[in-house]
Amino acid sequence: MGAILKRELGAYFSSATAYVVMAVYFFFSGLFFNFYCISANSSSLSYVYGNMFYIILFLIPIITMKTFAEEKKQKSDQALLTAPTSLTEIVLGKFLGAFCLYAICCCIFLVYAVVISFFASPEWSVILCTFIGILLLGGSLIAINVFISVMTESMVVAAVIGMGVGLVISMTNYLISLIQVDWIKSILNKINFLSYYENFTYGILSIVDVVFFLSVTALFLFFTVRVLEKRRWS
Repeated sequence: MGAILKRELGAYFSSATAYVVMAVYFFFSGLFFNFYCISANSSSLSYVYGNMFYIILFLIPIITMKTFAEEKKQKSDQALLTAPTSLTEIVLGKFLGAFCLYAICCCIFLVYAVVISFFASPEWSVILCTFIGILLLGGSLIAINVFISVMTESMVVAAVIGMGVGLVISMTNYLISLIQVDWIKSILNKINFLSYYENFTYGILSIVDVVFFLSVTALFLFFTVRVLEKRRWS
């Protein structure tokens, strides 16, 4: 798994992917930080984190689109599948490679918190709680998009489908407000990513929210392993 992780990180930073993702992430987070903290003279990063939710939904498909789709397109997936390592290790290696790049991007929020500390007393408990939340959110979205990538050989298709899924996730609150059927509304509320994520931005560290994101991550990584297993023996 370590070799695959190293290979994935090397692939990200030897191409433009890592630098484009970090540039976009830092640009929007800096924009929100300037607007909601510097210009508003506020020490709270809650609105910055809240708005980054929507940027993350559309940025993660760019990170993950090549995880398996590129391997399949270049016909190098067979060598990967016959390598002396388990499918779980392959999936985890690729997942962790994407997650490490994402985590590097998220570290900018700790920089913002330090900047705020020079002028005010930031709520470190809220900032760290939200930081945990944004990592958990990213992990679950990365797992979903890795699964999407393993289903196609086109990086563009993987990115577009991933962004489509992100659009649906971002519209969940709106969809809930339109639906009048109670049981459907109840189901949507239970899978509403934004509602679980918002709790972290308020400094609420709930085991329910943590379990939700970890469960989504584990479920889609499991699905990815099953797809690869079927492909290995087909």
